[in-house]
Amino acid sequence: MPMIEIKDVSKWYGSFQVLTDCTTNVEKGEVIVVCGPSGSGKSTLIKVVNALEPVQKGNIFVDGIQVNDPKTNLPKLRARVGMVFQHFELFPHLTITQNLTLGQVKVLGRSEDEARTRGLKYLDRVGLITQKDKFPGQLSGGQQQRVALARALAARPGLLLADEPTGQLDSETGREIMMLIARLAKEETMTTVVTTHDPVLLSIADRVVEIVDGHLAGAS
Repeated sequence: MPMIEIKDVSKWYGSFQVLTDCTTNVEKGEVIVVCGPSGSGKSTLIKVVNALEPVQKGNIFVDGIQVNDPKTNLPKLRARVGMVFQHFELFPHLTITQNLTLGQVKVLGRSEDEARTRGLKYLDRVGLITQKDKFPGQLSGGQQQRVALARALAARPGLLLADEPTGQLDSETGREIMMLIARLAKEETMTTVVTTHDPVLLSIADRVVEIVDGHLAGAS
């Protein structure tokens, strides 16, 4: 069973169609890069996989669970999916350690001690353990994105979705982040889907899927 199945998915914002008859599978353990120019539908594709946006046509399955079925327990499903966003989405008033533990405690029901242990483990894996008591505003953009990646991995998701994770970073830092995502995805045997418009970053992928004007090309 594939980790992600997208079957004939179309999505509209009002009268504007942003996704058109999209079909592809992502196998378990694959690292997939979805590439395309700004406005092509990359971010929307990521969002519909995690039900952050509804679809008007077609079906989406994550690990055999139909995402767009009204009976699906979406909070429970999302607890198994890690998200990394372009704008980091860290809580500025919380320390790095608190950012790493909050979701684990509130969403996954872990104890404070377990959440802290897991969070700091992955903070160390991304090379920032010495920053654990700082606040996000005290870190560079690249460091904040590493924290966001550690937060996602600490939940031990089976699926990682990264939406333009290098969009707010300079090219060198962006490449470092993408290589880190690819390395950790392989080490964790974690299915990973990353969107990017930077063709230099395609080398991290097991497979590349191009999206052009809402249509998938090179998908299977």
